[in-house]
Amino acid sequence: MAGQPFPVDPVLTGIAVAFKNGELIADQVMPRLEPRLTAETFKYMVFGFDQTITIPDTKVGRKSEPNIMEFGGTEVTAATADYGQDAIIPIADIMQAPAGYDPEAFAVQQLTNIVELDREKRVADKTFNPLTYPLANREVLTGASQWSHADSKPIRAVTDALDSMVMRANVAVMGRLAWSQMRQNPNVLRALTTSGVADGLADKRAVADLLELDDIVVGSGFANAARPGQPAVRYRLWGKHCALIRREKIVSSMGEVPTWGWTAQFGNRVAGSMDEPKIGLRGSRRVRSGESVAEVVSAPELGYFFQNVAA
Repeated sequence: MAGQPFPVDPVLTGIAVAFKNGELIADQVMPRLEPRLTAETFKYMVFGFDQTITIPDTKVGRKSEPNIMEFGGTEVTAATADYGQDAIIPIADIMQAPAGYDPEAFAVQQLTNIVELDREKRVADKTFNPLTYPLANREVLTGASQWSHADSKPIRAVTDALDSMVMRANVAVMGRLAWSQMRQNPNVLRALTTSGVADGLADKRAVADLLELDDIVVGSGFANAARPGQPAVRYRLWGKHCALIRREKIVSSMGEVPTWGWTAQFGNRVAGSMDEPKIGLRGSRRVRSGESVAEVVSAPELGYFFQNVAA
């Protein structure tokens, strides 16, 4: 590619594109725009929902003109950022690699996993940040209102939240610990069984159907907070929270279909390698994997946030 000094390898790029960590949910929460952007800078529109539900005088006299409606929006300019990682592989390691093992391909897989994990954290931080949502669309649960408490009523809480939204959410996003508590909640289990049994584990699809949601997406990913060389300090990327969002899987930055959030991507993922003759006695290969993306919350009103749903 012109202007890109780092050589892109189609084989390694194919590995980067195909690699997928099944534990990560970022693409389910903030789907990627299609088609991919052809420039790093892009524009999107933010529309006020009140203008679409304000009813004007639509009556037209026999010889008069219909009233004129004007719909306005705010055009926002944004840009993707580059995210990537490198790995250095000594030529000696490549020469001594066992049959069937490609050190460069393995490195691309691991680098892609790290880049995706970083994206997962960015999306989780946006989704579970109370300030992402309007004041009327967020609440903090404490004590008996937390879904881990036997007396709490998650079904009623979620239903009331959905009914309060200007456009009903169709997806619930939860951290693993939050979902584990909700599916064990006695009132949730009673709502799903004709016998009123309050023990066991609720099925995710059954809960989604009960709440009239298209899906319940559960984040289970871990990250390590310790610095390199220190003992691992694992933590959940998705905390004990729940976000209700309106999600359209096929989205456009200038489209008419509203959706809570999406991801703009410039081009495709890239991966490649180049010589590093100064590193190692026999030299090395520098391997790189990365992508250019921007996560955008374009319609905060189409989300509702429950903070601390589990103790």
